[in-house]
Amino acid sequence: MTTAEIYAEFAAREARGVSPTYERLAFAVSRDEELLDLLAALPPAKRQPNLLFGVVRLLGGPVEDPAAFHDYAVANWPLVEPEIRTRITQTNEAGRCAVLLPVLAALPQPIALLEVGASAGLCLYPDRYAYRYGEHLVGTGEPVIGCAPVNLTPPTRLPHVVWRAGLDLNPLDVTDPADVAWLDALIWPEHTHRRARLRAAAAVAAADPPLLVRGDLVDDLPALAARAPSGATLVVFHSSVLYHVPPPRRAAFAEVVGRLPGHWIANEAPEVLPYDTLPTPPDQARYSVVALDGRPLAWTRSHGQMITWF
Repeated sequence: MTTAEIYAEFAAREARGVSPTYERLAFAVSRDEELLDLLAALPPAKRQPNLLFGVVRLLGGPVEDPAAFHDYAVANWPLVEPEIRTRITQTNEAGRCAVLLPVLAALPQPIALLEVGASAGLCLYPDRYAYRYGEHLVGTGEPVIGCAPVNLTPPTRLPHVVWRAGLDLNPLDVTDPADVAWLDALIWPEHTHRRARLRAAAAVAAADPPLLVRGDLVDDLPALAARAPSGATLVVFHSSVLYHVPPPRRAAFAEVVGRLPGHWIANEAPEVLPYDTLPTPPDQARYSVVALDGRPLAWTRSHGQMITWF
């Protein structure tokens, strides 16, 4: 897929109906030969819309008007390019806990959580947040995460988490304002609710920081998993992480995690992991698949705003 096609698909399948600003901007970039030429000099993994848009927002550039975005990005490319090369999209979306919760709550308790691609670890606190599935409320406190359930009876309890740890090539620190600023820049412009949720979730994590380990998801996973307490169900999970990983390493990761005791929850785009069969998606929007131990269970939207149980 060409860079132009990546931006056009992002506009049509991910941003449409979710962020008019990014839908408009991504379509404009898909037709902007000057920006496409600049992006072509980057490694393929660094050309993605969220990374480009997030870096420009972090630097204080405009994203609402495509023409102003073009002028800023081109004029400031000597600043934009090194930030893109240095950073990765570490969207630490606590809202994804809402689509993980039905699976986590059904596993043998207590559980030891280990997140691969943990970023700042905000998804390691599914037991500390509250959830609203339609009119059904689970848990108390802030943030309250909304999720539209389809074909799903919402969970009635929160998981009992006795240990939480994260593995990331570049873990972020929720007590560091610069790291939180990057997480904020990755939130789409109109999403004030997600920005408020980030701050509330960061406050939860900062009050009881998780164990975050810098390391590789294949080479360093077994050693970190071995630190989980006995008597707890180990749950290795990840959300929108493996698309960053080359296919051979994805396969190696699946082999490693499959040998660990406990369970494996994946929340990834349908083409990222191999599944024998999947039902037809609800519509043309971009969906992920929640799977338990390699068995697909539900379609989900990227920020946890919807779950459609199979």
